[in-house]
Amino acid sequence: MQETKKRARFVIVKCPDCSTEQTVFERASTIVACRICGSTLATPTGGTAKFRAQILRSADNAVQS
Repeated sequence: MQETKKRARFVIVKCPDCSTEQTVFERASTIVACRICGSTLATPTGGTAKFRAQILRSADNAVQS
């Protein structure tokens, strides 16, 4: 039986302080701050990041230019 690896993805999150939406990598390796107010949105854990922000949706189906 072959194991299926879960692929990392980008997610769109909403800042809890200023309600700005921002795209964040699900497995962030550094602290991710809001680009507007500087609030911490995600912290690294060695795997999937711990999100302080609300995850709205996956950005996998975003339109590419």
